[in-house]
Parts: sequence; C-alpha cells; structure tokens
Amino acid sequence: MPVTKTAKRALRGSSKKEKVNTLILSKLGKALRSAKKTKTKKNIETAISLADKAAKKNTIHKNKAARIKSQLSKLLK
Repeated sequence: MPVTKTAKRALRGSSKKEKVNTLILSKLGKALRSAKKTKTKKNIETAISLADKAAKKNTIHKNKAARIKSQLSKLLK
C-alpha cells in the first residue's frame, strides 16, 4: 500500500484509469467478435469507430487500431 500522500493520489488516479481502459477494451472486443461473426456493415463500422476511439485515448496503439480497421475493411468486400 502507498504511504505518502502523492502515492495515494497516484493510486486513486491509476485505478480510475484502469477501470476506464478495461471498459473501452471490453466494448472493443465485443464489437470485434460481433463484426467478425455477422459481417454486417453496421457492426463493422461500429467496431472501426471503437478502434479509433481506443487509439485516440491511447488505450491501444495506433498501429494496432490501423491493423484492426484493415482486417475489418476486408470483411466488407
């Protein structure tokens, strides 16, 4: 456990960020699974949008988001 005041503050901040990041990643994962399973345009566009948002918030790397978007765009054809 943290001892100093700043360490306690950092722990609070990092736990909040962890919850947000977990939520973003779980939404992205669900969207990817549904997009690959049903292959409808709406599901694919939703997954692409969530990948962009995750990359913008630095939850995932921008190259990973680009790779996801590339794989999903192949499903549209």
